[in-house]
Parts: sequence; C-alpha cells; structure tokens
Amino acid sequence: MLELYKQQTKCLVALDSIIFGFDGAELKLLLVKRGVQTDHDTWSLMGGWLKSEESLDQAAERILFELTGVTGIYLEQLSAFGDPKRDPIERTVAVAYYALVNVKDYETKISDTHHAQWFSMQDLPELLFDHQEMIKMAIERLRYKAAFHPIGFELMPEKFTIPQILNLYEAIYGSNFDKRNFSRKILSTGLLVKLKEKQKGFSKKGAFLYTLDGDKYKKHSDSFLNFIPNPEGLV
Repeated sequence: MLELYKQQTKCLVALDSIIFGFDGAELKLLLVKRGVQTDHDTWSLMGGWLKSEESLDQAAERILFELTGVTGIYLEQLSAFGDPKRDPIERTVAVAYYALVNVKDYETKISDTHHAQWFSMQDLPELLFDHQEMIKMAIERLRYKAAFHPIGFELMPEKFTIPQILNLYEAIYGSNFDKRNFSRKILSTGLLVKLKEKQKGFSKKGAFLYTLDGDKYKKHSDSFLNFIPNPEGLV
C-alpha cells in the first residue's frame, strides 16, 4: 500500500478567495496585484497554500485573515478547479471559497503589502489563470442563495434602510425590482428590527433604519424564505 502512495504524482493545493463586497451602490470584488514571471500587472483573487496539518476550511480562514485581517465573516466553499494546465508553473489544484463583507467595514483593514483593491463587478481587469471562471461560478451561487436564504445581509452594515437593501439586491442581480413588493417581501421575513433612528441627508422625512435580529437570522439562515421570486429569470 505504501508503495502505491509513493508512485502517485504529488501536486500543490491552493485556496482562492472570491471576496464580494457592497459599498451601498455597487457589488464589488477584492483583487490583489501579483507579479507572475515577467508580468507585473496581473490581478488575481486572494489566495494561498494548504498546509499539511490543515483542513480546507481552516486553510481558507487562515489565508483570509493573513491577507485581510478579517475574521468571522461569511465564507463558503464553492468548488475545486483541477485542469492540469490551469497553472503553467506547477501542477496545482485550487479549491475556491467565496466570502461576503461590507466594503466600509473592511476599508481600514486593507493592507498595502498585498496591493489589494476593490473592483466593480461591471469593470473587472484581466485575471490570472482560471480566476474568471471561479468568479462566474461564485456570482451564480450568490444569486441562487440570496434568492432563498438571508445571506445578502452579510454584505450590509449593522444599521440599514429598506432602500439600501433594495440597492444591494438590484446590484447582485443586475436587475430592477418593484419597490413596494420588495419591501413587503423583506419585512414579511420577520428578520428585521425597526429602529427609532432615521437615515438623514437623503430626504426630508428620512428613511427608518433597521437592524438584523441576530437570533432569528441564525435560526433561519438555512431556511427557504424566497426573497426573490423566479431568480432563474434574473440571472
């Protein structure tokens, strides 16, 4: 049995993080500039290598913290990418994860060491290897899950208005929604707590601020709440 192991070709395992952020208006992606061979203007997803003593989830969390300083955020395994020619330097299998953060919460934690930068999903640069394929799969997964589960709130600040949530969902799907129907659907979930505060500076009356009911969110995070009807038609 040991001889069979020794005969196998070893390969590297990389962890790549597709980090989505929302700045109140646009859905964005966090990318890092890398020098690969002679190309010093290549942008890529943030990532690192699996260590022998780590599980995949442990490695993904460690790498995300090392590169961003962020912990305790939504992080989900997406898929594995193993085309033999995906990395021209050495045989590498990549396991991709996607993460959800609020851009404003993260701004002060970006490290200049890694030259990280937020890009609009509508204006992404040319990317390394098969990272474009990873991003395409990640946005499809995000759209599916946001339609049925309350993960979209992971991209929001602690306090927010209903119009801000509407902006988020329209950014995720690249589509406009009926404001009244959307508000009714969101409020019917029972996940929001209405505050006495109002957002100032955007209208004379101001919009009431809401916050997420943490206990209900945890309880219903895997429930099918059907936030967006017929999501297949919007993707």
